[in-house]
Amino acid sequence: MSARPALGLSVLPNELAIARLAANADVPTWALQQHAPLISITRTEHELSIVAPAALIPASVAREGPWRALAVHGPLDFSEVGILAALAAALADAGVSLFAISTYDTDLLLVRSERLADAVAALSAAGHRVVA
Repeated sequence: MSARPALGLSVLPNELAIARLAANADVPTWALQQHAPLISITRTEHELSIVAPAALIPASVAREGPWRALAVHGPLDFSEVGILAALAAALADAGVSLFAISTYDTDLLLVRSERLADAVAALSAAGHRVVA
């Protein structure tokens, strides 16, 4: 097995929250912001989850946060193997939990805001390049 090359990541600027709505809920207008740096809308048969800037999510909505996001520099090829596993392992070894989101081009790791410095240190110690 060959060594995985170092990955580049950037810390996104906004604090985020993860909102949970009913599976049959309409996507709320606050989640349709076109200029937010990151919004992820995922629906399953059990829930509607929305990751968005914490400031956009109304206080009445069930949510977890605040979180900060680290975006892997992409685009990543779909044939690449173990990218998320390598990053998750570095964070797990440091005791930092994560919430992962994948897009067509890249992966994003959300870590609790108070653990961002620990996450950056762990990823850097594992040989990855993190731009704050």
